[in-house]
Amino acid sequence: MTKTLKQVVLVGIFMVLGLALAGNVSVTLAQFGVEQAHIGAVDASTGGSGDLRSLAITIINYVLGFLGLIAVAMVIYGGITYVTAAGEQGKVDSAKKIIMYAVVGLIIVILSYAIVSTVLKAGTGNGGMGVAQ
Repeated sequence: MTKTLKQVVLVGIFMVLGLALAGNVSVTLAQFGVEQAHIGAVDASTGGSGDLRSLAITIINYVLGFLGLIAVAMVIYGGITYVTAAGEQGKVDSAKKIIMYAVVGLIIVILSYAIVSTVLKAGTGNGGMGVAQ
């Protein structure tokens, strides 16, 4: 594994773990009798929920949606490049690489959404896992 790939994987693991732990802060504070403060900006952006977990889910949904949009645009660009290659092998190979990498990126975005969604919603008690609030 290259050094860059190791760094990306390590950062991704720390991000998922950090978001999971940040979501459980409200549960831990509630056990000690500390009520969660509702901040106006957080309430507005999460639809009135006001907790850190909902804010993280909202931000991650927007970021992953944007990345998914970029991946779909790259698939379209690769398709147009492939169609307009006019048989030139260099352009055809380039278009195939663009499409392949864009599809891999789209799969990574979908899997990231599934993993982050599962981790952040684990402590809510809705999925039968974690601590019920």
